Formats: sequence, C-alpha cells, structure tokens
Amino acid sequence: MAAPESTTSATASAATEPVALVLLAAGASTRMGRPKQLLSYRGRTLLRHAAETAIASGCTPIVLVTGAVREALAAEVADLPVQVVHNPDWETGMASSIRAGLAAAQPAEPAAVLIMLSDQPHLTPELLRELVQRQRQAQAPIAAAAYGDALGVPAVFDRALFSQLMELRGQAGAGRLIASYGPAVERIAFPAGLLDVDTPEQYAALLQNG
Repeated sequence: MAAPESTTSATASAATEPVALVLLAAGASTRMGRPKQLLSYRGRTLLRHAAETAIASGCTPIVLVTGAVREALAAEVADLPVQVVHNPDWETGMASSIRAGLAAAQPAEPAAVLIMLSDQPHLTPELLRELVQRQRQAQAPIAAAAYGDALGVPAVFDRALFSQLMELRGQAGAGRLIASYGPAVERIAFPAGLLDVDTPEQYAALLQNG
C-alpha cells in the first residue's frame, strides 16, 4: 500500500534539510605542550585536514569552535567555507564548546547536527556521510562511531536532542548523552577512532605509522 502523500512529503522534506557540523578545536593541548590542532600531518595541519573532511561530508553549515587558541586556528581555515566561533568559556570543559557550536548552527534550522573533533586524523568524509545517512534512514535519535568498547564522536544528533545538548555542562562531552540512549543509537564501526593524538609520543607514532 502506498504511503500517504503527507507522510511521503514529510520524509522527502526531512531528507533535504541540512545537517549542520560542529568541529570542536577549543582545547589547550596541555599534554602535547603545543597546539595539537596545528601539528603537521601528510602536508596539512590536523585542523586543516579535519575542516576539509568536514566540508567534503556535505554538511552545512560547518562551525569551527575555537578556545585556547583563536587567531591561528581561524587563519588556518580562512579560505574555507567554515564559520568560526570563539568559546570564551572553553576552560570549563567540552560541554561549553558544544553549546557554542550548536547555538551558531541553529539559525540554519538543521535537521540534525554532526559533532566531530579536530584530532581524529583517520576520519574520512565517507564515514561522516554514512553516519548522516544511517541516522536519517533509521530515524534514530543518534548515530555514533563505535571504537573499542565505546560509542562516541563523530556522532549525529537529531534536532529533537538539541535541547539536551544545550544542557550539557562541565567536562562532559557528548559521550554521556550517547550512552543514555543505549540500543536506540545507530552504530558505525570506526576502529581508528581509538587513536589519540594527545602526547608527543602519540604524535610520533602517528607520523611513523601513517
């Protein structure tokens, strides 16, 4: 039996609505000893790589959230279609950066928001697009990357969860919200998400292993 016209129209409309992307780059990189967002990897900085990956995903708008480092990060993406937002409260934790990024994206009235980090060098546009597609097709509240025993970012959050994202506080990122939805979360395997680039030793290993 054919779907009612109103349902079909609503589904088609949802499929054409934009998905915003918030790229978090506000940390101070204290364990690295220098801004890890500006570390070189395969001829580009980690931030430039992340921003170009975000653009290639097809998400719009793309919002970069800065914090401890501001001008240098903004300069790194100045020629890209990226909206740069500074989070003056970055020291209170990742939650404030999520709120700042989402607040900047909301005027576009996105159907969902994809949250990603600037230090996941093996992240690809294909994986980001798969997250968006899986969340839309399943009409799931969240589609998240699965690595190790954890679910985390990059992750796509339906707009029904925007208020909950805006209620995040302190050091808590999106992980706790993802965990609270349990089996309702769509999972996309991303084993390379286990890679951290937090220390000089981890950065050296990244360069050595590619």
